[in-house]
Amino acid sequence: QVQLVESGGGSVQSGGSLRLSCAASGYTYSRYCMGWFRQAPGKEREGVAAIDNDGITRYAQSVKGRFTISQDNAKNTLYLQMNSLKPEDTAMYYCAASDGGNWYVLDSRGGPHPASFADWGQGTQVTVSS
Repeated sequence: QVQLVESGGGSVQSGGSLRLSCAASGYTYSRYCMGWFRQAPGKEREGVAAIDNDGITRYAQSVKGRFTISQDNAKNTLYLQMNSLKPEDTAMYYCAASDGGNWYVLDSRGGPHPASFADWGQGTQVTVSS
């Protein structure tokens, strides 16, 4: 079990940038794959990006080329750099750790499937205005 706390959300104009951070506590951070997810009101939670224990990254098609996931194992911190933000990126963003393994399942959009992740943060709001 790992505890996760997101930060860095806020309100920006279309085309702007934000960097989200996810601070992890616990002694097993490096044993998990990590992912970013988002959920807008009335919509299902969708996978945005993930990174595995080998540093391999995956992105949903909707954010590929605009978002970058990274991690600093020494600081037990996960990041999501978001550039060229669009109004449709508006959502609550969550970080999560995989369910006790070194793998995860992709959803139909190419992002990580929430079912592969067990431990979740409380979320940070991202709002993009046009």
